[in-house]
Amino acid sequence: MTTLVPVAVSPLRQRLIDEMDIRRFGHGTQRNYLRDVGRFATFLGRSPDTATAEDVRRFQIEQGEMDVPAPTMNAIVSALRFFFTQTLDRPDLARKLVRMRHERKLPVVLSRDEVARLLDATTCLKHQAALSVAYGAGLRASEVASLKVRDIDSERMLLRVERGKGGRYRNAMLPTGLLALLREWWRVGRRERVLHVDGWLFPGQHYLKPLSTRQLHRIVVEASVAAGIGKRVGPHTLRHCFATHLLEDGIDVRIIQTLLGHAKLDTTAYYTQVATRVLRNVTSPFERLATTAAEGKAPKG
Repeated sequence: MTTLVPVAVSPLRQRLIDEMDIRRFGHGTQRNYLRDVGRFATFLGRSPDTATAEDVRRFQIEQGEMDVPAPTMNAIVSALRFFFTQTLDRPDLARKLVRMRHERKLPVVLSRDEVARLLDATTCLKHQAALSVAYGAGLRASEVASLKVRDIDSERMLLRVERGKGGRYRNAMLPTGLLALLREWWRVGRRERVLHVDGWLFPGQHYLKPLSTRQLHRIVVEASVAAGIGKRVGPHTLRHCFATHLLEDGIDVRIIQTLLGHAKLDTTAYYTQVATRVLRNVTSPFERLATTAAEGKAPKG
């Protein structure tokens, strides 16, 4: 009989994990930070707590020469800044890290008709309910996967998001139609013995484990293909649609910021660039030139 030997965790790695746990970092963030700090350690060839300012400078030069994409490099910078500042108490090294500027691409946004077709193209009620939450409440894929049955507050018509980005808690909206769909899923899930009062709202292959973000991505892609949607979509596309469609309906951008859980208004305001209905309703000053000229030529009484 083979005995599994637990993998030893170095004190430095454990300290990094403890610092992330204290701040309630999500599983995905912790995994990424550990990977990126490990990437720096591999470059050094020794423990990263022995790093110098020159090591940090050489690391960034090498990453640039390897054509590491700017978003990836900035993610590494965030991980190392946390590591140097919180784990090592070396803010002097954190200050040596430079974020790369890059052009942010406009998000892919589906029309309301396309969203409806995508949701209808799902293969089962659980998948339809999960994607409907992503669109109807504007949740991230990780937030959808982390929902539990008790997070549904039907009295106040809210969804409690306990572990949002950065470990922040917030309330998301719960539309009446979405609540009805979730109640239908509850009845079916209970009958199939996969839903429990204290369990995950969207369990994975085993009811004790939640649906993974990778599974959510696969569900969206398969539904978009079945619906005949040619755009490249993922779970986050539905969140983009939520924000853009609210903006087109005239909802104040600060309210949308709160619903999305954005820390900065600039992040939410970016959706004004893809809200086509808002742009169509704006009258260009050019259109008013003719009116102004006509008023100037009108005979004075």
